Amino acid sequence: MRRTLGSVMTAAAVVSVLAGCALFGGGAKPTPTHTKTPTPRPTSTSSQSRSLATATPVPTATPVPAATLTPVPQGTVVAEGNVASPLGSIHFHYRMVANGDNTYSAQYSGFTSTVPVPVSATLIDIPPKVGDGLTYHGVGDHLLGGPTTAAQSSTALISDGQPSYLTTLVTYSSAASFDGVPQELGPNKVLAVNTIRWSIPVRQSNVHPVDGGARPSAAGSVTETTASGAPKSYEVAQGDTTTAVADRFGIPVEWLLWLNPDLPGDGGNQFLYASTKLNLDPDSL
Repeated sequence: MRRTLGSVMTAAAVVSVLAGCALFGGGAKPTPTHTKTPTPRPTSTSSQSRSLATATPVPTATPVPAATLTPVPQGTVVAEGNVASPLGSIHFHYRMVANGDNTYSAQYSGFTSTVPVPVSATLIDIPPKVGDGLTYHGVGDHLLGGPTTAAQSSTALISDGQPSYLTTLVTYSSAASFDGVPQELGPNKVLAVNTIRWSIPVRQSNVHPVDGGARPSAAGSVTETTASGAPKSYEVAQGDTTTAVADRFGIPVEWLLWLNPDLPGDGGNQFLYASTKLNLDPDSL
């Protein structure tokens, strides 16, 4: 009985010791578990690229803005003066007034005449002499009236956008024939010549040619400049083309054609003749 009890106690002690070893790390260490991160497989981008790809856009020509020329404001008086024939038989006052649309009106007032024929007035660029026979009736040809002592007013349209080249106002006889009238009052006889002094403001434009220098197919020369020094006219050289000339002056060919509406050809296929002049100044239109 005593021996059995001792054996039981000894076994219990052994179990206690083993349990203590387990509590204080003396037992077998657990094998660590390693988690392997999978290496990502490369993803093919070919299908993705195809889905994101866009077609290369086809270049489109930049629209050329329309050339503009701002008119002189309506009502602006650009020339004014009085006319008196050498013998004092004809008198009237004139005013040249802007219409606001690149045209002008010649306004005549206070017209009186003691000659026995109708009298007209017109604008021309080369002055004749009193007594000459007028062969060209110029611009704005207008009947002022017949013999009268009462003041009369009338208006004539001048369609030129830049009329300053018309430096002369000519008063002349509008008699139907020489029958029954003195020789000096016959048809188209010049009765008075007056110089017109224009004062037209420079009109604003988005067209500003700048000479980039002679080059192939644009080897001509600038023959005149504006008051600001900009090229005003260009003399065409043999072999010049409209495209090259426009490029020389830094403007689209459409603007060169706008500056020179009377070039031979049509539909944008205008051509140039050597030694002719091209206009480069918008205000000259």
